[in-house]
Amino acid sequence: MRAVRPTVTAAATVAALTALSACTAKSDAGDGKAIEVTAADSRCDTSAKSVPAGQVTLKIENKGSKATEVEIVFPDDRIVSEKENIGPGTKYTLTAEVKAGTYEIACRPGMKGHGVRQKLTVTGGGKTAQRDPGLDKAVADYRQYAQDQADETLPRVGTFVKAVKAGDIEAARKAYPLSRLGWERTEPVAESFGDIDPKVDVREDGLEEGQKWTGWHRLEKALWKDKKIGAEEKTLADQLVTDLEDWQKRVGKAEITPSSMANGAKELLDEVATGKVTGEEDRYAHTDLVDFKGNVEGAQKAYELLKPVAAKNDPALAKELDKQFTALNGVLDKYRSGKDSYEFASYDKVTGEQRKELSDAVNALAEPLSKLAAAVVK
Repeated sequence: MRAVRPTVTAAATVAALTALSACTAKSDAGDGKAIEVTAADSRCDTSAKSVPAGQVTLKIENKGSKATEVEIVFPDDRIVSEKENIGPGTKYTLTAEVKAGTYEIACRPGMKGHGVRQKLTVTGGGKTAQRDPGLDKAVADYRQYAQDQADETLPRVGTFVKAVKAGDIEAARKAYPLSRLGWERTEPVAESFGDIDPKVDVREDGLEEGQKWTGWHRLEKALWKDKKIGAEEKTLADQLVTDLEDWQKRVGKAEITPSSMANGAKELLDEVATGKVTGEEDRYAHTDLVDFKGNVEGAQKAYELLKPVAAKNDPALAKELDKQFTALNGVLDKYRSGKDSYEFASYDKVTGEQRKELSDAVNALAEPLSKLAAAVVK
């Protein structure tokens, strides 16, 4: 689940132009293709407005009072690469691959709204620099994986929706966690479209002003807290299918690069750290550990596909990632009913000490995983 990005309307376009005027920029990035991005509560200052095609690095510093998100986006709001939840006073380096064209760098204080934006022009022949053929295979295989996950999600969601529409609360509760698994494995790809995640995976406290609450978590609340299914919930169940079918159709058009795969793997670990470990994601159902496992599996899949190149470029990093993935999966298995089962302990039964063990394992993996993008695009 990510913060909400509203559909861009004419009014939003005016707001975006106003936001752009609040940004400051210098000229070209120069020889290093590194852009310094200084985010604040109402500003998004960048050190360059033009870079050559290929690998680009954003050196981000949040000088605001709120956690922020920084993105490179296409004009239609699709995400090229992003980093969420950059805390006040912290820094982060984001590596991405960009082709020639027009983009925006967006800073989103509080991780809501259209954000404060700066235009970015990428010059060149429209292609990134030549890369290891193994990375082309990794991208193709990951694209197929993302499509497979979307394709497998729809029947599981169908089972969930059928139970909701039948008014069968227990059957709907049983189907709920598995219906989310494919989404959780490939969430960065789904989020790259911008408009789907707010419809299907937003929590109540993540709603924008005036936004109608739809999706999994709205139905979760009805099933576990309200303990009733009415006409509205049945309509929302149908809408969930429609929105996920849209996701399924669009997965093949997602912008996927080796660096977006690596950054996406890190984002999945960040999702775990900020939503699953805290118990905020499935706060009524307490099925957080299923989502947790899905995020870890998705991150590990991206890593495994990139591993042949990463191990060649940085063997020590690959060895450390293997070690930490094994360790984290081992901790998760303590709460699993069987080796291949997706039945996990209810998260409200997991003690504070146990949650800390999970958090420590996530953090131990997140640190080396943050270096994967740089290793594969050397």
